[in-house]
Amino acid sequence: MDYYIDILMYNTFLHRYLVIELKDTEFMPEYIGKLNFYCSAVDDILCREGDNQTIGLLLCRSKDRVKAEYALRDIQKPIGISDYELGQALPKDFRGSLPTIEEIEKELEFDSQ
Repeated sequence: MDYYIDILMYNTFLHRYLVIELKDTEFMPEYIGKLNFYCSAVDDILCREGDNQTIGLLLCRSKDRVKAEYALRDIQKPIGISDYELGQALPKDFRGSLPTIEEIEKELEFDSQ
C-alpha cells in the first residue's frame, strides 16, 4: 500500500519538517492516527542530526472541539487541528477570477478518465 503526504515543508529557521494533511470533510479522530504515522515516518526517514521533531497540522472543513481534544489527548508529537473556510480566506477581488472547488473537482474527474 502507498501513502502520500498532502504537503511536506521544511523550516530552515526551526530546523524541522512540517507535515500538513488536508481534509475536505469534518474532523474525524482517525485522521490524527494517519498524521501521527506520517510525522513518525518523516522523523525516522528524513530527519538528520540537528533537526527537531516534525510538526503535524491537520486542516479540516470543520471540527468538533471535544472530539479534537480527545483525539489529541495522549499524542506526544506536536500536532494541531484547524478548520478553514476557503472562500472567506481570499480577498474579494480574487474570488471571481479563481475557479470554484466544484469546477476544480469536475476538471480533475475529467482528467482522470
